[in-house]
Amino acid sequence: MGNPLGIVILGATGSIGRQTLEVIAAYPDRFRVVGLSANQNAEQMAELAAVHRPETVALVDARAADRFEKLSGRPAESGRGSLVRLATAEAADMVVVAVVGQAGLEPVHAAVQAGKRVAIANKESLVMAGELIMREAQARGAEILPVDSEHAAVRQVLAAVSPEQVRRVILTASGGPFLGRSREELEKVTAEQALAHPNWDMGDKVTIDSATLMNKGLEVIEARWLFDIPPERIDVVIHPESIVHALVETQDGAMIAQMAVPDMRAPIAYALGCPDRLDLPERIKGCERLSLSSIAKLTFSEPDDSTFPAIRLCRQAQTRGGGVPAALSAADEEVVAAFLDDRIRFTDIPAILARVLSEIPDQPVQSLGDVLEAGRQGADLARKLLGEKS
Repeated sequence: MGNPLGIVILGATGSIGRQTLEVIAAYPDRFRVVGLSANQNAEQMAELAAVHRPETVALVDARAADRFEKLSGRPAESGRGSLVRLATAEAADMVVVAVVGQAGLEPVHAAVQAGKRVAIANKESLVMAGELIMREAQARGAEILPVDSEHAAVRQVLAAVSPEQVRRVILTASGGPFLGRSREELEKVTAEQALAHPNWDMGDKVTIDSATLMNKGLEVIEARWLFDIPPERIDVVIHPESIVHALVETQDGAMIAQMAVPDMRAPIAYALGCPDRLDLPERIKGCERLSLSSIAKLTFSEPDDSTFPAIRLCRQAQTRGGGVPAALSAADEEVVAAFLDDRIRFTDIPAILARVLSEIPDQPVQSLGDVLEAGRQGADLARKLLGEKS
């Protein structure tokens, strides 16, 4: 085996970032950390830098970068441009993009333009600019590896099936903490309740998106670009146990599933080691093998579109195309933040997003600048509607 793969992690202090570092630490012969970034958590970054000793550290917030330097005694880059510089660093063989929301768009685009291998846990970048990014990846020889458990599962199954034999792809969704609740019950739920996901350890924004099913709607858009599959051949099924992560239906009516315990370290390790598979249970405490005999049941049902309309909204944005998905994604960041700040109710999230869709104009997208402008318009409209709500 050659030199360890140089890894840059954007969003190192978040849930995916920390779990990625755990996997890397278990395989020092295969991976080395060459760069870490965070938004403003200087204290945690100082701890991570002391353990993993990256060549470069970046904190987007300049004051946080100053705090980091005082805590660690070493310099840190700052500003949004620091993410792009890390994503294109010569020492980076792979860039793990685990930042939340549209903040990941520019570094993903830059890493792809630099021909990097990109492990992407930031679905918003492909939701907002999937066609542009995938076209660039093909032109530059960049490889994009999904870190989402569902898309990692789809990639694994598709590797075993000829494209002409694929009838449809089915993404699974746990249903979140409010599965089976009525709209009236959802009116009263709190942010604390929405953050209590039954199966997964995720950041706040992704967890709220999971509770509304917005996360799954965004994943439908992402899957369309990742796997070059028409949207009408991508379905969603509710699967509360989170054991089956995705299925592919073949032309003969069979379904091939990828199954694993709900542990994000598995898709992270798959992305880092691909095409090799890493022996996680032997190296990392707490990583479990799936025991079929211990599973009491596996259940599946259709999403409740009337109570949880987010998947439908994402499909509408996808059908309109252009800058509309970017506008919807950016608007979602605004309304989720408002819910977490207790400024709106849980049920206001899809209601405001539906209004954004109805009021945002169609707009062509030819460049990254067009995508960013569409996102700005979506965020501005969401803030306007939130102001009316308050």
